[in-house]
Amino acid sequence: MKTNKNITTWTEIKDDVYGKKGTSRRDNLEREFESFKIGYQIRQARESKQITQEELATIVSKKRSYISRVENDGSNITLKTLFEIVEKGLGGKVRLDIQM
Repeated sequence: MKTNKNITTWTEIKDDVYGKKGTSRRDNLEREFESFKIGYQIRQARESKQITQEELATIVSKKRSYISRVENDGSNITLKTLFEIVEKGLGGKVRLDIQM
């Protein structure tokens, strides 16, 4: 849906470059973005608690380099570890949503 012939929406760009929703390339993009958001949210929460990656790693019995990898790309994290980092390490809650 273009509102101005000179303006292209983000959705239109994704449709053109990655394909429509439901195609494997587009679905992969969406999954990667969700993983990125998880890492970003963990970093924001850690920073708001004013703790270092090293301190968080110690609390959840991980290495600082692992926390850094999670924050930069949340795709390689198990649910168990996600719960530990968020609940034990950051004092938050994880809420998952499955869409059909």
